[in-house]
Amino acid sequence: MAVKVNCLNPIAACGMELLPDTYEITDNYADADAVLVRSASMHDLELSDKLLCVARAGAGVNNIPLDKCAEKGVVVFNTPGANANGVKELVVAGLLLASRDLMGGYNWVKENASDENLAKAVEKQKKQYAGNEIAGKKLGVIGLGAIGAKVANIAVRLGMEVYGYDPFVSVDAAWGLSKYIKHITNVEDIYKECDYITIHVPALPSTKGMLNADAFAMMKDGVRILNFARDVLVNDEDIKAALASGKVAKYVTDFPNPAIAGTENVIALPHLGASTEESEDNCAIMACKEIKDFMENGNIKNSVNYPNVNMGVCGDTARVTICHKNIPNMLTQFTGVFAKQGGNVSGMISQAKGEYAYSILDIDKVPTEDDINALLAIDGVIKVRAI
Repeated sequence: MAVKVNCLNPIAACGMELLPDTYEITDNYADADAVLVRSASMHDLELSDKLLCVARAGAGVNNIPLDKCAEKGVVVFNTPGANANGVKELVVAGLLLASRDLMGGYNWVKENASDENLAKAVEKQKKQYAGNEIAGKKLGVIGLGAIGAKVANIAVRLGMEVYGYDPFVSVDAAWGLSKYIKHITNVEDIYKECDYITIHVPALPSTKGMLNADAFAMMKDGVRILNFARDVLVNDEDIKAALASGKVAKYVTDFPNPAIAGTENVIALPHLGASTEESEDNCAIMACKEIKDFMENGNIKNSVNYPNVNMGVCGDTARVTICHKNIPNMLTQFTGVFAKQGGNVSGMISQAKGEYAYSILDIDKVPTEDDINALLAIDGVIKVRAI
């Protein structure tokens, strides 16, 4: 039976082409086994019992009801790092926009394009748009994930003195960081020391509004703030007050809203971070690979609501995957179901993430409907699938 895939947004063909003929693209969301999504909101959509996974072609997942999906045994993937280079390049542009009044200069030239003496007028006017160079300035990077690490590294190469803060930096990210980046253990040191601050953390209860009046009060006068991560990380009213007082000289953000759009010294872009052909292609390829590996092998990579689990390629043995609550004595009960029928579990792996866990079992016989029902009857089991 074909795996039915529904696309809530257009997904780049280079990704969809990775799905073989055993996959069927359907316009019927309710009938889908897997869903691909970019920006469409899923919060008001029902999650059918048939739905197994959702892949977000991008990093942010605030358009997906993660808790609701976890409760229903729907694994949600994202594509971290696939758009990192595109965002990194836009942050570099943001640094320059925050330093040199390029927008003001551009607008003046456009407004005076018909002036016959434009060339002479330029020489008189250009001093109005003078700015600062970024070389030699201190840049604080809050969050050293796929994007933050790239931003920190390129800033070093641009001659900036870079301070990096991330208490949860991964080993892979740490290995990729330039040795010239100063690792900071207290984010307040970045607030106090840096001329530019760029934030690259997810939207969590602990990070929402983290750049607020208290944070701005610790910063240098004339600091420049960049936000290409999530809109909720910066308190709108507090940064407007900081801009009005001169504490913040410029605020460059990829997330315009009525509260800040049009505010003096705010440069708001229409969420262009991943709006490159390359980023969209990379995200589509990664998302489709995640769906394919999950549907065919049961493996989870880059999930945001279930743990990452890799049992390799599904071989000659039958494979069963189980989404369940992270509670004691689950594995013993799983193996007991097959032991009663004389089956042997030849391989098993289980990982947990918060309240939820995911297990893969390779067994030497094809599970029966009774086996599946027996697993579903175990308290704490959410979803069972035989591959």
